[in-house]
Amino acid sequence: MKNKLQKISGKLKIFLVITLVASSSVLLTGYGSRNFEIAKNLDIFSNLFRELVVNYVDDVNVSDVMRSGIDGMLSGLDPYTTFISESEIEDVRFMTTGQYGGIGALIQRRGDRIMIAEPYEGNPAYKAGLLPGDIILEISDRSVDGLDEGEVRNLLTGQPGTTIDLVIEREGEPEPLRKSIEREVVQVDNIPYYGMLDESTAYIKLTGFTRNAGREVRDAFMDLRDNHDVEYLVLDLRGNGGGLLNEAVNIANLFIDKGELIVRTEGRLEDRRSVHRTLNDPLDTDVPLAVLVDRRSASASEIVAGAIQDYDRGVTIGDRSFGKGLVQNVVPLSYNTQLKVTVAEYLIPSGRSIQAINYAERREDGSVAEIPDSLKESHETKGGRVVYDGGGIEPDVPVGRPQIGHVTRALIRQHMIFDFATRYYREHDELTLPAEFYISDRLYADFQSFVSDRDFDYKTDSERLLEQFERTASKEKYYNAIEDHFAEVKQRIREEKSKDFTTFRDEITQLLREEIVSRYYHQEGRVIVSLDADPDVEKALEVLADEPVYSGILAGRK
Repeated sequence: MKNKLQKISGKLKIFLVITLVASSSVLLTGYGSRNFEIAKNLDIFSNLFRELVVNYVDDVNVSDVMRSGIDGMLSGLDPYTTFISESEIEDVRFMTTGQYGGIGALIQRRGDRIMIAEPYEGNPAYKAGLLPGDIILEISDRSVDGLDEGEVRNLLTGQPGTTIDLVIEREGEPEPLRKSIEREVVQVDNIPYYGMLDESTAYIKLTGFTRNAGREVRDAFMDLRDNHDVEYLVLDLRGNGGGLLNEAVNIANLFIDKGELIVRTEGRLEDRRSVHRTLNDPLDTDVPLAVLVDRRSASASEIVAGAIQDYDRGVTIGDRSFGKGLVQNVVPLSYNTQLKVTVAEYLIPSGRSIQAINYAERREDGSVAEIPDSLKESHETKGGRVVYDGGGIEPDVPVGRPQIGHVTRALIRQHMIFDFATRYYREHDELTLPAEFYISDRLYADFQSFVSDRDFDYKTDSERLLEQFERTASKEKYYNAIEDHFAEVKQRIREEKSKDFTTFRDEITQLLREEIVSRYYHQEGRVIVSLDADPDVEKALEVLADEPVYSGILAGRK
């Protein structure tokens, strides 16, 4: 027991010194009741922590307990106020600059293993020959068994110029492969693709708001305008989770006059209240503009889309955006840790907030759920159109999209499409241009054979409901009387289910196209192929080409 206490005591020394110093500094500098409450609760916390670690029946992992305490303390606040450990600093740097030190690869979990999902073109992982589907076994002689994605990512990132050794498992290779990779500054572009949708409609896909995003959009649009007869523009912000506020202002400034308010922030403290206006002459205030948004368009994306909407500068098309209208500042703490703390709220030009009314009332993907009309407040655009707050940007032109089939979801979830594309890439050295590549009958039949050779199965909602009904009928003693009917219904469902690869062929082949093309042409190729079957893009082309409809929307006559 004495040894145990000595061991624990050593762990506690640094913590207690820091806590006591913090408590003392608060007591010395603050005389109000609020400062007394802070000091009192810090004292309670330090005593509780010490007694817990000293007296608990088992050894306590001090760092884990402290992290749990911090997370618990922050859990009662908004979801964006978070503690950032030293190992997570690179993630923060990437979100703000688009850069980090590492090998340049997207990883994801496959069962209990970590897989390379995509090596970024031109970066160390790509140059070292890592391929999608490679399973990481070791990183610099350390096994990754039992590590989660975050832990593996932390091992892969690090100081540019340092070298790591990877041991990977690759399908078709009899032995694990070894790769020595030098970390570099990895830069992920904000624009994976821009081009022409038709002879007169320019398209820019923006996936981030890291440093220089505004300049990248400006350069892309100028390039398109200089080399094509651009009459319309589609700015695609779908899936864009946001980033730097000033870059959102810069991008809005490309299409909105100088000196106009884009966003203001309102916070409890005076220095958290600010106004952000356009500072430069715009690039183009006349080109008819469509902004695409969806449930994953958040924060800076919503500021841009909201400003365009509030100034009646263009039409927004798609689905209601995510609904994140809170401002965070990063505050440095001791031992290279940080606190990302919400300090204010965004208000866009009409005066409305884009923040969701209730954090808890969200869809499974985190985006804004349906908002009752009674909770919305109306505002007006510059031209007098009525718009509403309550969460996110409600598009001027909503576009419904049918749910994909159960078979398609199962193929994605069980990695069948991903694995088939990986095999295709391994067996074919070249691919035609993205826009010219299609899934032939023969290739689709090959995919079906590939799936049938694997342990692929799925249940439809009809099957689940039937199973539930069967259990209930058995419990209530009705099953024996209707057993034959159950058998007949099950058989009919199986027969229809067997046709799913035909019924849902269009959506399956589209996903196959995107995945295979991405192996050769990366994100740019994926975007190009995805535009062929995109209901939001089709609606944008339709609205932009119909001047009375476009003008009517902006005048509030839709």
